[in-house]
Amino acid sequence: MRFLRLLLLACAVGAPAPAARAEIHLHELFGDHMVLQQKVENNVWGTAGAGEKVTVSLTKGDKSAVATATADDKGKFVAKLPAAAAGTGYTLAVAAGADNRTLNDVAVGEVWICSGQSNMEWRFNLLRGGYDMADKAAKDSKGKDLTTIRLFTVPKTAVSEPQSHVAQGAPHETKWLMPSKDNVFTFSAVAMYFGRHLQPSINVPVGLIHTSWGGTPAESWTSKEALASNDELKHYVEKRDGMVKAAPNKEKLNAHTPTSLYNGMIHPLLPYSVKGAIWYQGESNAGRAAEYRTLFPAMIEDWRKAWKTDLPFMLVQLAPFHDGDADGVNYAELRDAQLLSTTKLKNVGMAVITDVGDLFDIHPQHKEPAGQRLALAARALAYGQKLEYSGPTYKAMKVEGDKAVLSFDHLGGGLAVRGRVLNGFTICGEDKYFYRATATIKGDTLEVSSEKVSKPVAVRFGWNNFPVCNFQNKAGLPASPFRTDDFPLVTATKK
Repeated sequence: MRFLRLLLLACAVGAPAPAARAEIHLHELFGDHMVLQQKVENNVWGTAGAGEKVTVSLTKGDKSAVATATADDKGKFVAKLPAAAAGTGYTLAVAAGADNRTLNDVAVGEVWICSGQSNMEWRFNLLRGGYDMADKAAKDSKGKDLTTIRLFTVPKTAVSEPQSHVAQGAPHETKWLMPSKDNVFTFSAVAMYFGRHLQPSINVPVGLIHTSWGGTPAESWTSKEALASNDELKHYVEKRDGMVKAAPNKEKLNAHTPTSLYNGMIHPLLPYSVKGAIWYQGESNAGRAAEYRTLFPAMIEDWRKAWKTDLPFMLVQLAPFHDGDADGVNYAELRDAQLLSTTKLKNVGMAVITDVGDLFDIHPQHKEPAGQRLALAARALAYGQKLEYSGPTYKAMKVEGDKAVLSFDHLGGGLAVRGRVLNGFTICGEDKYFYRATATIKGDTLEVSSEKVSKPVAVRFGWNNFPVCNFQNKAGLPASPFRTDDFPLVTATKK
C-alpha cells in the first residue's frame, strides 16, 4: 500500500498541470441595462485568451448582429458590431474558447457624456425636496418607472497617465442602472433632466454616462497632447509635470492637476460610441476667464479628436452668483467666453440660465431649466429638429443719434421682456465708462440709450457676476449676456 501511494504521488508530481481556462473580461461599460449607440458601429472590447477568436452577437427575437475579433498576444480584443435598430430587450453575448458572457436588457439608442464640475455632479439628494423630485423624474407620463433611460456614473479618478479602465467605485457607480427613484436620487440632476426632456422628442432609449467632479478646472479635463500643442496653454503641461513629480501617490493626484481627469474619467470611456456631450463647468476658471476663450474650445476639439467624430457639445452658461462681489466681472467674462465657443465651433449649443441664479449659492437649486434647455439645444443641433433652442443672441449694433440700435439672432417669435421694464443694460461713450441704460423693444431691435451718453460707443447686457436681467424672446428663453465692444478684459493677464 505504501509503495502504491508513493507511485501515485510520483505520477501526480510529474504530470503537467491542467491549463488554466482563459476567462473573458469585458470593459466596465459593458453590463446589463447598457445602451449602445444607434446608427453606428459599436466597439465591444475586453480581454480573453491570447490568440483566441472572439465572437460578439447582439440579438433580439430572430434578428442578430454578429462581429468577430482575434485577441492579441496579451489577450486584448476589440470587436466592431454592425449598427442595430433602436430599441430595448436586446441580449449581448460574447464567446471565446470555452468561456462566454451574456448581458441582458441591453438597449440601442442615443448615448450622451455628461460632464463638468459640481453643478453637473449635483445629485437629487443634495436638493431641497430631492427625493420627491427624483421620484417624479424617474417616472413616465403614466407614473411607471422609465425603461428608456439608463444611468452610468464614473467614479472620481485623478491620475497622471491615460487609463484604459474605469476605476471601481461605490455601489451606484460603474454599472448601468435603471432610473428608479432610489437610483435617480444619487444621480446628476442636470443630466437626468436632460435625458428626461430629450428622450420623448427622439423616441429611442437614452444612455447617460455621468463623469464629473466638483470644483475642477477645464484644464484637468483636457489631454496633455492638446495642452502641449497650443502655445497659450502649454504652460499647463509644465504645471502638470511639477504637480505629478511632487505627488506622493501618482494614483491619487489633486483633481486640479492638468490632464488628471481626462486621464482618469474621459480616456477610460474610449472608444465607446456616443452621440454627444453636455457640460456644466466654468466656475473654477472664472478668475482666468480670458484664457477660457482658448482653453474651452481646445478641450472640446480634444474630445472630438478622441472620439473621432464631430461630437455635438451642449453647455450650460454660468448662473448668476456673487463670487465675492456681485458687481464684479469674472463671471461675466467667463459667460462671454462660453458664448464665444458657440460661434467659434460648429455644433456647440448653450443653455442660458440667468433667470435661475442664487446670489449666495453657487449651486442653484433649480436644475430642471438647465437640463431642459440643454435638451432643446441637442434637439436642434444634434438631431436637426426645427425649433427655437436659444434666447436672443447679439448680432449687430448701429448708432442713430444718441441711441444704440441692436439686432439679434434667435428672435423666437419676437423680442420680449419678463415683466414690464427691461433691465441689465449699460452704455458708454468714447470715455468707455458704462452708465445704466434704458432699453426699449422696437420690433425686432432694441434701442438703448442714457441721458449721460450723447454718442454711444458700446453696449453691455448682464455684464456682472450677478446680473439682474429680464430680456428674452417670445419662446420664453432668456438672452445671453453680451457686449458689443472688444475692450481689454479684466482677466486678460491671469493664468
